[in-house]
Amino acid sequence: MNATQTGLLAGLVLGAAGAIGGFSAFLIALLVGVVGLVVGLVLDGRLDISGVLGRGKDR
Repeated sequence: MNATQTGLLAGLVLGAAGAIGGFSAFLIALLVGVVGLVVGLVLDGRLDISGVLGRGKDR
């Protein structure tokens, strides 16, 4: 299991544990799962967010 899969799984588990029941719980779990996926992609080096953070290439 790589960092992307681990991040997604952790985000989904934390989202489900933090909000049980109903459509709003589904949306919270989905949001936290997406955040976990993005963190995992960054840790795997498959997603570069340096431009968003302002640490991009010098002009």
